[in-house]
Amino acid sequence: MIARPAYDDLPVGLREELAAAGLDPRAVHALVVAAVDEDLAGGPVADDVTSAATVPDGARGRAVIGSRDGGVVAGLAVAELVWRHVLGDDVEVLHRAADGARVEPGDRVLEVAGPVRGLLTGERTALNLACHLSGVATTTARWVDALAEGGGGTRVLDTRKTLPGLRALQKYAVRCGGGTNHRFSLADAAMVKDNHVLAAGGVVAAYEAVRARFPDLVVHVEVTDLEQLVAVLAAGCAHVMLDNMTTATMAEAVRVTAGRATLEATGRMSLDRAAEVAATGVDFVSVGALTHSVGVLDLGLDLLS
Repeated sequence: MIARPAYDDLPVGLREELAAAGLDPRAVHALVVAAVDEDLAGGPVADDVTSAATVPDGARGRAVIGSRDGGVVAGLAVAELVWRHVLGDDVEVLHRAADGARVEPGDRVLEVAGPVRGLLTGERTALNLACHLSGVATTTARWVDALAEGGGGTRVLDTRKTLPGLRALQKYAVRCGGGTNHRFSLADAAMVKDNHVLAAGGVVAAYEAVRARFPDLVVHVEVTDLEQLVAVLAAGCAHVMLDNMTTATMAEAVRVTAGRATLEATGRMSLDRAAEVAATGVDFVSVGALTHSVGVLDLGLDLLS
């Protein structure tokens, strides 16, 4: 059984790379440890019974992850970390594409060398993470491209509709795809939505209650019509969310706002509508589907020798 490295035993360069990407290296390491333990039922590497039975003892080789679709890759450093955890120092990374790179079918994105049993033991966990995060990045890039067709510089935002435990990585993948992160937690910024409006007795009352309690926080207020928009603008709100509005109403909202606040289109956004929404002049479009129901980018691993 290979002694798995503790966090402090991981390559300094890899830890620094994760930190430079805006990730907490210790948290990413803990996630990888949990994911590998889940696949091995918490047991030793030898608990990969198929590899233990079929791969000759001491066999060494190379494995390559290739893209089977076109898209944007993300999470390849996390995939490397899987093999670092499974194999300790006995793994060599021969090639790794940069996160955020656009790839075509057949492109190699990661190549590693080491004991074959360990390479195969880490395969599924590494692919689960890289395929999912690359799927988030690829979907985000599609939104970036679609919004650009509408002109005006409208940017795509993610939401807090993330998979539990994966928020930091999913939001990192959004950045890899060219998107912009919304708030990370309930404490980062206030967001007044319909239930808060109901509880407070009105949209302006809700906004003013938050502003009075937390004067230094950014406050986002969701409105459903132009009347509410005019009211919150008069109250001083600097970021307004236009919820489930028609394209024509959004365009009128941009005209009425006249630059006094940042405008975010939200609610059942779809790619086929992206360009026309961007053409209204809104600053942002928020899309929960970037993270809550995204498909994967098809990446596959092949053993070369």
